[in-house]
Amino acid sequence: VVITSINIDGNLFLIGSHQKEKGQSPEQFKIVIPKIPAYFTGTGDLMTALLLGWSNKYRDNLDIAAELAVSSLQALLQRTVNDYVTAGFDPQSSSLEIRLIQSQDDIRNPQVKFKSEKYN
Repeated sequence: VVITSINIDGNLFLIGSHQKEKGQSPEQFKIVIPKIPAYFTGTGDLMTALLLGWSNKYRDNLDIAAELAVSSLQALLQRTVNDYVTAGFDPQSSSLEIRLIQSQDDIRNPQVKFKSEKYN
């Protein structure tokens, strides 16, 4: 189970829970996600696709799959904001189309900058 973005006391988190082996207690984890002051179109669909892809590769490690998915998405969103700012557009003024094609390397080979922590 994964909640991809939840605001708790002003902080944005991804929270997950998974059971690695049958009969074992589920393990919970969280990833702190920095807020980017903009509104984007397509992030939910992309996050779902990234999480599905990485969880297929790391079947027994949902926390690792989530780290990769969050790191990809955050790199893509930062690139999107940077592109709009470079073009002289205020990224807070309206919904931004994400830079999917320009971020292919971040999707395929993300640098994991957002690590999971045990969550109780």
